[in-house]
Amino acid sequence: MAAQRNRIRIIGGRHRGRKLAFPDVPGLRPTPDRVRETLFNWLMPHLPGARVLDLFAGSGALGFEALSRGAAEVVLVEADAAAARRLDENRQLLGETARARVVRHDALRYLAGSADKPFDIVFLDPPYAAELLPACIAALENGHWLADPAWIYLEAPVARGAAALPELPANWEMHREKRAGQVGCHLLRRQGPDSG
Repeated sequence: MAAQRNRIRIIGGRHRGRKLAFPDVPGLRPTPDRVRETLFNWLMPHLPGARVLDLFAGSGALGFEALSRGAAEVVLVEADAAAARRLDENRQLLGETARARVVRHDALRYLAGSADKPFDIVFLDPPYAAELLPACIAALENGHWLADPAWIYLEAPVARGAAALPELPANWEMHREKRAGQVGCHLLRRQGPDSG
């Protein structure tokens, strides 16, 4: 069964070691354990009490890891019906129905709405072929989705030896980055446009 083959493991925090299934969905590629370990080491000082947005949530590997490590609230946005259904089942399995919310929605349409409260951390890992990063970055910055400061993790394919990052807003700065095979992993820090 695909659900038996497709599993992620939470690698730290209160749900450490829990395994969660995810469905076969084209383009769904969970962030590998070693990359997640590095990312969450980078984010650890900022996670406790954070409000987290996991766009293109897919397997939920990043969102559920953030919950396990102390995030106060995680919103997982996923357009695919089967993946969204499994995300909802997994949040119930973890007993995280109060702190985790699954939104079945296209990410850009979701960002066209308005946030009731800004997010402290955003995971942005869209399907590479769709080239959605520029539109998502613009929507996050211009739609008041981000706290000041906020942390944005994004993945982009490596092209000709360098990650193919789109142009970033002037108030976003590279904090940490790493290459994992043909993927560039980037943690950016965003300050409000009027911050010193």
